[in-house]
Amino acid sequence: EVQFVESGGGLVQPGGSLRLSCAASGFTFSSSAMSWGRQAPGKGLEWVAGIYSDGTTHYADSVKGRFTISRDNAKNTLYLQMNSLKPEDTALYYCARDGINGLGKEFDYWGQGTQVTVSS
Repeated sequence: EVQFVESGGGLVQPGGSLRLSCAASGFTFSSSAMSWGRQAPGKGLEWVAGIYSDGTTHYADSVKGRFTISRDNAKNTLYLQMNSLKPEDTALYYCARDGINGLGKEFDYWGQGTQVTVSS
């Protein structure tokens, strides 16, 4: 079955960096549009960044210029490099496969998430 294993989360100080990884399996990763989403305490799921199968990337305004999404199709792995982290970035971050409606519109599958906490 489709599975995602997120890793790389943790506690980081404001201004710091983290790189999240998502190991995907159970589907043809290379042909799939992928996204990162996040859910902060008491809030709904927010789309963060997405990448199409051709490598085209898009970002939410809140993270543009600070986060970089990438993929390594040979490793079936999705990444999210997060720089200049802010307390408001604190959330559970999910790796997800996008549905036919486009990046962030609908997730066919998503993982269990990895917690990112930005605090001094």
